[in-house]
Amino acid sequence: MAIYGKQTDQKWQKIWEDSGVFKFREDKDKEKLYVLEMFSYPSGSKLHAGHWFNYGPTDSWARMKKMQGYNVFQPMGFDAFGLPAENFAIKTGIHPMDSTLKNIETMEVQLKAMGAMFNWDHEVVTCAPDYYKWTQWLFVQLYKNGLAYRKNAPVNWCPSCNTVLANEQVLDGACERCGTPVIKKDLTQWFFSITKYADELLEDLEGLDWPEKTKSMQRHWIGRSYGSSVKFKVDQKDLEFEVFTTRVDTLYGASYVVFAPENAMVPTLTTEAQRAEVEAYIEQAKMQSDIDRQSLSREKTGVFTGSYAVNPINGRIIPIWVGDYVLNTYGTGIVMAVPAHDERDFEFAKKYDLPIERVIEGGESLPYTEIGKMMNSGEFDGLMGEEAKEKVTLWLEERNSGSLKVNYRLRDWLVSRQRYWGAPIPIVYCNHCGEVVVEEKDLPVTLPYDVEFAPDGKSPLAKSEEFLNTTCPKCGGHATREADTLDTFVCSSWYYLRYVDNKNEEEAFDKEKINKMLPVDKYVGGPEHAVMHLLYARFVTKALRDMGFLSFDEPFKSLTHQGLILGPDGQKMSKSKGNTISPDEYINQYGSDVFRMYLMFGFSYAEGGAWSDEGIRSVARFVDRVERNFHNIKDILQSSSNTDELRTEDKDLLYWNANTIKGVSEDAEKMQFNTAIARMMELTNALTKYIPLKAHNHKVLEKVNADFIRLLAPFAPHFGEEIWHLFGNEGSVFDEAWPGYDEKALVKDEVEIAIQINGKIKERIMIPSSATDVEIQELALADATIRKETEGKNIVKVIVIKGRLVNIVVKG
Repeated sequence: MAIYGKQTDQKWQKIWEDSGVFKFREDKDKEKLYVLEMFSYPSGSKLHAGHWFNYGPTDSWARMKKMQGYNVFQPMGFDAFGLPAENFAIKTGIHPMDSTLKNIETMEVQLKAMGAMFNWDHEVVTCAPDYYKWTQWLFVQLYKNGLAYRKNAPVNWCPSCNTVLANEQVLDGACERCGTPVIKKDLTQWFFSITKYADELLEDLEGLDWPEKTKSMQRHWIGRSYGSSVKFKVDQKDLEFEVFTTRVDTLYGASYVVFAPENAMVPTLTTEAQRAEVEAYIEQAKMQSDIDRQSLSREKTGVFTGSYAVNPINGRIIPIWVGDYVLNTYGTGIVMAVPAHDERDFEFAKKYDLPIERVIEGGESLPYTEIGKMMNSGEFDGLMGEEAKEKVTLWLEERNSGSLKVNYRLRDWLVSRQRYWGAPIPIVYCNHCGEVVVEEKDLPVTLPYDVEFAPDGKSPLAKSEEFLNTTCPKCGGHATREADTLDTFVCSSWYYLRYVDNKNEEEAFDKEKINKMLPVDKYVGGPEHAVMHLLYARFVTKALRDMGFLSFDEPFKSLTHQGLILGPDGQKMSKSKGNTISPDEYINQYGSDVFRMYLMFGFSYAEGGAWSDEGIRSVARFVDRVERNFHNIKDILQSSSNTDELRTEDKDLLYWNANTIKGVSEDAEKMQFNTAIARMMELTNALTKYIPLKAHNHKVLEKVNADFIRLLAPFAPHFGEEIWHLFGNEGSVFDEAWPGYDEKALVKDEVEIAIQINGKIKERIMIPSSATDVEIQELALADATIRKETEGKNIVKVIVIKGRLVNIVVKG
């Protein structure tokens, strides 16, 4: 009977829990290593293969680092607020708090059954008042420091979820959670001023050990661009507006101006004759997503306002249009249209018969969008590139009509949500004092249990008189609470800080503890959070640093993204497709170690792939083979087959041992778990070859066996502990040192080479690794098989490739 499996799992999990071997304790003699997996959302009652792929291999990496002498801190918790639980409640009538806490209870059992080193003493649950009290505290700090504010703005609205979405939560024009097309809606909302940190968020990416793709996504989302601000006066009106452009060298070719439909100036610019048409167009634009509006393939539409602007560089009177291909969230929400040198402007001008005038040389046809010499541009003719832009901008600056400008795509973080299951925003509204932040001593503002949360487009908390009515913290008069709740990304923007000091009732965290333990050394999770969670956490860290709470600049030093485990059909797992993989049935059959090892061996960690039942069976056969070897080794070491002689076979086993330690250490460090396990398979093959020998060097075998158990243990932790004790060892194998190796053992006394005749392999022989080319040639020609094959033939040439092969070219 196998000594790995569910019973072995349960045995060692109890021993680990009782002994506290994985509890984090401060140790001044060891370097701290904060290892963190992105915590899960308890929307379902059970862990799926994706959770396992995130947590299992990362735990193996952390176990290896523990054995390498690090003081590992590896906490776990739950991102427990959010829409899924609320929508489940609407569908079933089960309260979000009840379903969430029940799911957490189930998932805690499953996570413990995984056998990971999680420090459960440091658990956080974001929907618990003792956590969201400090989420509200974070809001208060941002508010007091001018980084949280409220304003009326056009926002992304999901008609299905009945709530506002941040820009980052809109994917291809649809709600990233439910897929419903998003519309625009004007609402008064709360924002965090993430744009104040745009430059630092961009520049600090360079020093992070993060995937380049993720850093590129953040660079693109922040979208810093250098250009010029150009002031246009409105003809016959005492109004002016600014346009941001990266191509001020084309200003002479600006033949019209286009405002975004949402721009606040549009109603003022619209004449009475055009008002009905403009207002109808604006309503139509609200139904379009930003993604759709920016699509190059979509037909451009617009409407004339009836007003005109003055081009500041040549005094030309040009019409002012409204067009939905212009976004109010980029630049000033206005573009100067140069149809000869911009594709979208060109299409618009052709459709509405607007002037198209070339002002840049180059290309046979229009639009020409590359850099070229200025033409039809007065005194600037002949200038090009940066010189042209600088000269035109300087001309504008001297006339107070423009300036150099840096623009960003990034917009402030919209944090208001018109839903129930989230942290209440700690603001009250008083008729006398106005907008008032709740005092820290009065936190948390508790989320009431008895609330009608069926979505109707309004905040559910607004229906609770008990919650809504309160007293003003300043004057003591009647006041009403803010009824919106916080985006759940606010909860996860700082959880990595609370883990360290999760039982602190006096403050969110102790500065000294946090500054000692942070930043996170290794962070692992999915790439889908590149411009949401990861960007928000960076902003919050920098804001708290500037407030004096932290002494570090970035939350996560090193980041790894795991790939996606697909169904056996190669498709993303979903219940509707019937291709989901439940870990429980495989763990019941094979134990958690085999399941974990299959995830590590069967897939590249960064890429993932399709699940295979044959794959996990193959890994189970490998573990069976490893176990048989261990039993055989135990029998050998108790027998009298010992020899003190260090023979070729012993040296060969020591070579494979050193080679495996080197390979596993290097590959596992880079989270290349599949190749690390492949290295252990090579050592297993070497042991399988060594075990049947009539005599064994017990000293060599003991060393290799002990090294192999320690190598295997992080990848199969329960099995590793069981085998460690099978050989009479005391304590936990994870308190042992990670094996090292002697570089000299990697140099073989003998190597095997292939001998070819006219390119076809005829024999393999062992030769001294120090043999010269001449000696190798002599040994090859002297081999009995080769002598027979070349007898009576003319040897034309002998080619020696040292350490690999000899090719003998013959004729006849």
